[in-house]
Amino acid sequence: MTREAPRENAKRSVMIAGHRTSVSLEAEFWSALQEIARARGQSVQALIGAIDSERGARNLSSAIRVFVLAAVRSEPASERAFANRAGIGEAVQQAGGGMGES
Repeated sequence: MTREAPRENAKRSVMIAGHRTSVSLEAEFWSALQEIARARGQSVQALIGAIDSERGARNLSSAIRVFVLAAVRSEPASERAFANRAGIGEAVQQAGGGMGES
């Protein structure tokens, strides 16, 4: 099995609670986050602000990744198109095949 080279993180600047901060995420997470925000009718910045307010002690980049994962898991399998467009589903399928396989 061949593995793809790790992808570079993309750093973006966002305004949260009146101050600028930068967030570094893989392109696939930025794409998924944009799709989730669009589906909720809000901006990515507003969605990140909401994630920030609920993240507790976790760093913001990790909180965003966990949020995206939770959003993907909460969608019925038939509605996970945004995960596949973001490349998330493909990477999981390539890496492990399927649950319980040896």
